[in-house]
Amino acid sequence: MTTSRVPSKPLRWLLFSLPMILLLMLPMVALITGASWADLQAGLRRPTFHAALQLSLTTSLGSLFLIIVLGSPLAWWLAQGQRKGHRLVELLVNLPIVLPPAVMGLALLQTYGRQGLIGALGLPISFSSWGVVMAQVVVSAPFYILAAAAAFRSVDMDLIVVARSLGASPSKAFLKIALPLSLPGLIAGAALAWARALGEFGATLLFAGNLPGRTQTMPLAIYQALETDLRTAMALALVLTLLCFGMLFLLRWTSGRLQS
Repeated sequence: MTTSRVPSKPLRWLLFSLPMILLLMLPMVALITGASWADLQAGLRRPTFHAALQLSLTTSLGSLFLIIVLGSPLAWWLAQGQRKGHRLVELLVNLPIVLPPAVMGLALLQTYGRQGLIGALGLPISFSSWGVVMAQVVVSAPFYILAAAAAFRSVDMDLIVVARSLGASPSKAFLKIALPLSLPGLIAGAALAWARALGEFGATLLFAGNLPGRTQTMPLAIYQALETDLRTAMALALVLTLLCFGMLFLLRWTSGRLQS
């Protein structure tokens, strides 16, 4: 006779978890309580806020589109198991996560800047809106690719084999079987990648600059406001926090609906 194991003394584990919970919650509480409603209204009325918010949403959604289109085939390939070059490619995918954003910005500048490998050919994209998108794609893509690969690995490949044996093409088997079964994981990875792109700072600053109305995203606007008005910076930071929180809430709701 087998019995399910129930964790003993959950209250004790909650007490052990309190330091980490407080460590994560206190900065958010300080941010919310530190910005008054008047400060928030003043920050929302700044012309730079609207331009930065519009640019952040436009570039982050554009980069997310590129990440999904270009990253999904790579994630599917990584999920197929050990193949030639698999470990090297997986290492390269993880590299932007562990490298400092400043290093990624410098690498992008050396590649796509005016004197870079690609920029020297007459295709410079640094210090432009396309530069913002490029920086966001490079630093955010690993979050989607790794999550998508894990979601694809959870799919029972026997179902794909059966579909192929019944005459389905590889693309049809992927679209009809693998994609629906892995959709919750794909949505989670896409949300993480979007949130990372929305909050990107270091690589964008080095590669695209901080040009209001052109390359100044919300994190860069917060950085600039810190030099002149702390309360305005806190108001802008609160707006960005609410955006990310809303996305996470939508993610949990969507995942729950899909799993049910």
